[in-house]
Amino acid sequence: MWLVQDDDTRIYLLGTMHALPAGTDWNRGKVAAAAASADELMLELSPAQLAEAGAVFQTLAPRDRPLAMEARLPPAALAAYRKLEADGDFSGDTLDDWAILVLMGQRVAQEADLSPADGVEAGLTATFRGAGKPIRGLESAKTQLMLFETLDPATQRTLLVSAIENADHAVKDVGAMAAAWSRGDADALAKVINEDVDRVPAARKAIITDRNRRWSAWIKMRMDQPGTVLMAVGAGHLVGDDGVPAMLRADGYRVTRVQ
Repeated sequence: MWLVQDDDTRIYLLGTMHALPAGTDWNRGKVAAAAASADELMLELSPAQLAEAGAVFQTLAPRDRPLAMEARLPPAALAAYRKLEADGDFSGDTLDDWAILVLMGQRVAQEADLSPADGVEAGLTATFRGAGKPIRGLESAKTQLMLFETLDPATQRTLLVSAIENADHAVKDVGAMAAAWSRGDADALAKVINEDVDRVPAARKAIITDRNRRWSAWIKMRMDQPGTVLMAVGAGHLVGDDGVPAMLRADGYRVTRVQ
């Protein structure tokens, strides 16, 4: 967790895990104190938009025309994919590449015993609702999913093949990411997150760097208003040279790691 502040405004930047093992003890100490002091909660998606995400996915995910997975994947990746498809109970032929990638990610989280109901956003939403404090979002569900939908086909295919080829290690990698997050090890977290996405620069730009720029711009505007905000977004957006804290520091803002 980082703090951006001036004379009358404080914005806490909390790096989250969207899904966690049941019973993970994260909502205490400085995190709990920041939540208690904040006037509002800013998430990637507001609760209303999060509730719409499934329906938006169902609208965007199907292909205009089915395309057999045999025509998309090399033989080794296809064999690995068939097992994932059977375990995940979905048919990729009718879905865009990015949508298959999303479903695979959900399956990996389940296999790693991670649940969105136990994630940071769910816990913070309950806390702020209980306190009667406003909860808003930086993006809409459609905007977020369109980040993937509008990736060029070659980038989508590269991401999908890479994910399938690394499927055997996916649960281990997710576990390593959760462990690094629990330790507060920003360098290890950045390494785990960046290893895959750095192989596909177009995806990194669209999914991480460009969004970080937009969120940094929102923070700069919000700094003109007094008060305290807890902004909770995926931890991968707060680490590394193009993380939100680094961008703000480069623009002359006072940013301090507080947790």
